[in-house]
Amino acid sequence: MSENKDWLILGIESSCDDTSAAVICGPRVLSNVVANQTLHAEVGGVVPEWASRAHLAKIQPVVQAALDKAQVQAEELDAVAYTLGPGLQGSLHVGASFAKAYAFARGIPAIPVHHMRAHILAHVLEPGPAPAYPFLCLTVSGGHTQLVRVDAHNDMEVLGQTLDDAAGEAFDKVAKLIGLPYPGGPVVDRLSKEGNPEAFAFSRPRMQGYDWSFSGLKTQVLHVLQKEQAKDQAFVQQNQEDICASVQAAILDMLMAPLRQAVQDTGITEVAIAGGVSANSGLRSRLQAAAKEEDWTVHIPPMAHCTDNAAMIAAVGWLDAKEGRRGHLGDAPSPRLPQLKSLAELAAT
Repeated sequence: MSENKDWLILGIESSCDDTSAAVICGPRVLSNVVANQTLHAEVGGVVPEWASRAHLAKIQPVVQAALDKAQVQAEELDAVAYTLGPGLQGSLHVGASFAKAYAFARGIPAIPVHHMRAHILAHVLEPGPAPAYPFLCLTVSGGHTQLVRVDAHNDMEVLGQTLDDAAGEAFDKVAKLIGLPYPGGPVVDRLSKEGNPEAFAFSRPRMQGYDWSFSGLKTQVLHVLQKEQAKDQAFVQQNQEDICASVQAAILDMLMAPLRQAVQDTGITEVAIAGGVSANSGLRSRLQAAAKEEDWTVHIPPMAHCTDNAAMIAAVGWLDAKEGRRGHLGDAPSPRLPQLKSLAELAAT
């Protein structure tokens, strides 16, 4: 490619149940197409086999839609970036196989991307501004809850993480207990705005260091519901907003405590959030309040970059491609791909 133009990257994301493709030119997002799989709502959770089959049906038209929206021809692309893991095994294989074949057929690099690294580095995309290094990133989704120190785009360290359920999973499980549709996290967030966050006194367990444990909160909610429904079968329906507000307050308090501790311990006040739960209105408000009260510089992603999307995958592909990072046809997707601190570690896997 010409040194006078930025990399034109096609990103492909298929780690769970959303099929996404995006085209970026440097930090500019030219398109970011996401095809959701609504069929999983019928059973209250993602069915891996259904997800894989849906990816197979959708990936080619989604990629073409991303190219069309970006007004880019496939022959103009400089590289294809794709999710290597973590995620659902079958879903990952669909996206990775398509991406590698698509790149190989055009003689351009296929660049494997760590899904959680992509959530963090979505902040380099416009509208920005991107966080200054070093920064702390609270990465919260349905499958992960991590506190990551980011010293460079290719140098990250996980300071803490959940020891059991992820925060997003806790939201969804509580939502299921009170009869809300899947995915329940956004519904809990919406209903919590109408409720009293002090209506129910759920504890906020604190782990050593910067780790979390959310499984106990789910058990607390279950026991409260069982006790109160034994007295009144209409308890949940009559108290739905207060339950949601109290649960959300507990989860957000638990998320913020290690983050505040890390800021104090490291002296890093450049703070970002990422992942699906970064769309939560309460968490966004907590970060904005901390910016004013504790003099943090906070970075809150646009809604389109919170949940799984291919623009964030393309962003990592762009950063890695500029430094000569290349993948191989033999790169195997991994549902439990470990968090990697450096590109050297990724190259060694």
